[in-house]
Amino acid sequence: MTTTASRPTVDLEPAVTTTAHDVTTRSGRYALATLRLATGFIFLWAFLDKTFGLGFSTPTERAWINGGTPSQGFLKSDSVVGPLKDFFASIASPASDLLFMLGMLGIGVAVMLGVGLRISAIAGSIIMVLMYLAEWPFAANAGSTNPLVDYHIIYGLALIAVAATAAGDTWGFGRIWRSLPIVRTNAWLV
Repeated sequence: MTTTASRPTVDLEPAVTTTAHDVTTRSGRYALATLRLATGFIFLWAFLDKTFGLGFSTPTERAWINGGTPSQGFLKSDSVVGPLKDFFASIASPASDLLFMLGMLGIGVAVMLGVGLRISAIAGSIIMVLMYLAEWPFAANAGSTNPLVDYHIIYGLALIAVAATAAGDTWGFGRIWRSLPIVRTNAWLV
């Protein structure tokens, strides 16, 4: 009969109280916080580039501050193809420019700060699905290299992942935000 001595183990992670949506490893929290910051910056950058025409996807002369039309420019462009082309052209207006730009700014800032992640995930995912459908990746020779999962879908999934895992708690203001009385009584603001 053989006996083995048990070796003491060292817990490298601090003891934490967890809830169903918490990620319990430090490396997992840091990875999700990094994903949150990167995803938020994608939306914030879209706002900045389209507002000021920084020359990446928007030239200076087409900047919003110079009279450019951020959503109309896209919705009426050759990038919009497929059976929904007429629908997207019909919603192109100064109102769609304003709503799109407010969405990019609001989602970008909220996600980077780690607050309002639920509403940001919902709004951002809706915008991403609409842009995905506008580019209609299902046809041959479409602008996308993958007809089912392109960057619009990945961005939407990233927003959902950071919201579902409370990624705003690490390197963000998520815990403070959730403790506010208005947020505690209105769960959709989490």
